[in-house]
Amino acid sequence: MISVKDAKDIILNSAYNFGVEEVPFLKSVGRVLKENILADRDFPPFNRVSMDGICIDFNAFKNGQRDFKVEGIQAAGSEQMTLQNKENCIEVMTGAVLPNNANTVIRYEDVTLKNGIATININNINDCQNVHTKGKDGKVGDVLITENKIISASEIGILATVGKATVKVAKLPKVMIVSTGDELVGVNEIPLEHQIRRSNVFTLVSLLERLHISSETAHITDDKPILKEKIKNFLKEYDVLLFSGAVSKGKFDFLPEVFDELGVEKLFHKVAQRPGKPFWFGQKKNLSSDKHTDDKYQKNTIVFGFPGNPISTFVNCLAYFYPWYYKSTGLEIEEETAILGENVSFKPNLEFFLQVKLKSKFGHLVAFPVKGNGSGDLASLVNADAFIQLPKTEKILFKHGENFPIIRYR
Repeated sequence: MISVKDAKDIILNSAYNFGVEEVPFLKSVGRVLKENILADRDFPPFNRVSMDGICIDFNAFKNGQRDFKVEGIQAAGSEQMTLQNKENCIEVMTGAVLPNNANTVIRYEDVTLKNGIATININNINDCQNVHTKGKDGKVGDVLITENKIISASEIGILATVGKATVKVAKLPKVMIVSTGDELVGVNEIPLEHQIRRSNVFTLVSLLERLHISSETAHITDDKPILKEKIKNFLKEYDVLLFSGAVSKGKFDFLPEVFDELGVEKLFHKVAQRPGKPFWFGQKKNLSSDKHTDDKYQKNTIVFGFPGNPISTFVNCLAYFYPWYYKSTGLEIEEETAILGENVSFKPNLEFFLQVKLKSKFGHLVAFPVKGNGSGDLASLVNADAFIQLPKTEKILFKHGENFPIIRYR
């Protein structure tokens, strides 16, 4: 049995770069950017009016002038006008290019317009006010978005602005999620007294969707030959296999044997943690052919064998699969911590992933334990926001006010 740290290190050392693909920019939300996005021109590309109103030459106002004859209207999207007489003004709309010979915009609220004359009703204005100057946000060639960043709606706007109709992103792994066990039935079925509906597999599907990873699902009964045949095919077809169940010591927990017989290298089995101690992890190295050439290349299939109890599956996916994915795609995620909101007593000398409710108090994140009924209590997840990670130690009391890492799922 290995430590949580050693298990995580082994998993991170098994991270795999799946390459880069180019996708339409509107389909890139949630994906990991794999190129620097440069400004194709200055940002903004012209002196941009930021308020509806009039534009003037500031020197005229500075010299005491308050009444300005209106020469015309500069609309957004129209070619740049020129202020012919510096003692006059031009009406301007938000987003329009600032006319030549003008440098200051006064909003309509501070102006009276009558008979073609604009009268400024305030005594204090600033030179160049309400003008978003050319290149203020970025110069042509500047890096606006650095690679290895998750693309959100804000990045989409920039991609559109610089004309990136397609964008390079990290390829996603092809994932199969497998549940095992004769006791499991479909969501739409009525279970017998000795059966339960499949749930872990759909929890995993949803956890992967948070990462924008699509997955497929399968269910295999506790029949070793069937397990072996199906898993043999999955190992050839998928980059990652996620299993829920059949990795403990039960007489029908065949997966470790099957993995061994199929040549999957076991990197560890059992982690000194609660919940999820029977966790199995390994990889299968396959020599594959490029379908477009005759070239051979090494293809690894990563195998996560999570214990079947719902909380075990849930926390192991967050604590291990998520960091593996981040490392594989080049993302750097900062560790988050919280203050323990009350004393916690925990006797086994194991790392403890404790469910907690998070609250903000006096500018600090505080974690309050949520009582559940063990790793099979799926319903308790609804009442919590995160897991707080209490270290493996000889002491049995973790005190209120101590700070520990957390893994959020809300």
